[in-house]
Amino acid sequence: MSEGELTLSFVKQHGLWSEEQREAASRLRRIVEERGLETIRLSFPDQHGILRGKTLIASEALRSLESGCTITTTMLAKDTSHKTVFPVFTAGGGFGMSEMQGAADVLMIPDPTTFKVLPWAPTTGWLLCDLHFADGRQVPFATRGFYKSVLADLAQRGFHFMAGLEIEFHIFKLTDAKMHPTHAGQPGEPPDVTLLSHGYQYLTEQRYDQMEPVLELIRQDVMALGLPLRSMEIEYGPSQAEFTFQPTIGLVPADTMILFRAAVKQVARRNGYHATFMCRPKIPNVVSSGWHLHQSLVSIGSGENAFMSKAADELLSPLGKSYLAGLLDHARAATVFTTPTINGYKRYRSYSLAPDRAIWGRDNRGVMLRVLGGPNDQATRLENRVGEPAANPYLYMASQVLSGMDGVDRSLDPGPSADTPYETKANLLPKSLREAVFALRDDPFFRKAMGAELVDYYVYIKNAEIDRFQAEVSEWEQREYFEMF
Repeated sequence: MSEGELTLSFVKQHGLWSEEQREAASRLRRIVEERGLETIRLSFPDQHGILRGKTLIASEALRSLESGCTITTTMLAKDTSHKTVFPVFTAGGGFGMSEMQGAADVLMIPDPTTFKVLPWAPTTGWLLCDLHFADGRQVPFATRGFYKSVLADLAQRGFHFMAGLEIEFHIFKLTDAKMHPTHAGQPGEPPDVTLLSHGYQYLTEQRYDQMEPVLELIRQDVMALGLPLRSMEIEYGPSQAEFTFQPTIGLVPADTMILFRAAVKQVARRNGYHATFMCRPKIPNVVSSGWHLHQSLVSIGSGENAFMSKAADELLSPLGKSYLAGLLDHARAATVFTTPTINGYKRYRSYSLAPDRAIWGRDNRGVMLRVLGGPNDQATRLENRVGEPAANPYLYMASQVLSGMDGVDRSLDPGPSADTPYETKANLLPKSLREAVFALRDDPFFRKAMGAELVDYYVYIKNAEIDRFQAEVSEWEQREYFEMF
């Protein structure tokens, strides 16, 4: 009898896996043996949607499947420069929780259904993990776990969340990685790059062919990972591309986004390129990138699209209209989740194919929420055009579900379609990350729906990021004031 059979594993003790996950764990063990995998990366998405974790020897990773792998709680205390911004050695560790004081450990518990073999590192496996305390409780600041709880509540109401992804990003040729010791820091010096295309020839064959070599590298590996890729497109700006993914349900679209971003950056770097999901890089002539989230609800009982209207004169079902109204009603406070960086707010410009206010319209690319489909169309959905590609997908999607269902609960009316999106009177979206953080902090709905603990935690980290930005002397200030005064 093995040691694992003598004692109840952490997973079994706390009932953390479903039958599907147990079956996936069995398949995983067979694949590791059959393919002779040597290492397995255990990763979890942090508060920014960045993967963190450890790489284990395959045999040790298999032993950790049901017992977990320790990781320090300071991973949850970092801003986007990877600086620890909470006072982790004070009482409560800055989180108000004794379990996280003193840089204590938590456990990464693998989700076997996420197992992949990395095509660019063929002896390496990869597993997405959830964070738990030693007593089995879910760590409250772990965003994947939080999104799972939102989905579970939605399922109790009889619905699945379905989402399709449109992701814009930039790929450049790497010319100088800036690896001299003087380039290191928190953050380090960004690399020097050159363009792969001059851009502006939106969706042209010529521009696509210029970028095809790197796009093909990415396509092959993304498909080898089993991600539901739909298309690769040339976007408007220089060196800008867009990948779209088929609609999937529940955790899958968020997990897809996390792995896609990691895959693109890793594959690009290994082949001499630099890929970035930064919204608006400071490179001459480039344009902003967005992340458009297509969403709908699916009835668990019938399998039907719950947004689909059965009335010939209505675009959306009554539930769909109220969900849409909920997204509009909570748009300002949710913006910190859809656009979580200082840079992302430079995209919100009038007459720019990016939204600047909380409005909806039928098939109009200037609105925040674009309604697609119509009566008896199972593809009926809402396209939220507000997000940036750097957003944490678990928080982005959770904010949509919570906002939309609040609209359903209150039977809200979204009002008429906006035919002139940049002239229609409506609540303006925040103009800066600071304004968005204030909107979240002061919003009673999200404090109740997400919990004050999580909201205060996220506000604290975002404020630390903003404070660092405001302490820096920018090029604009130097040019504006240095000579004149």
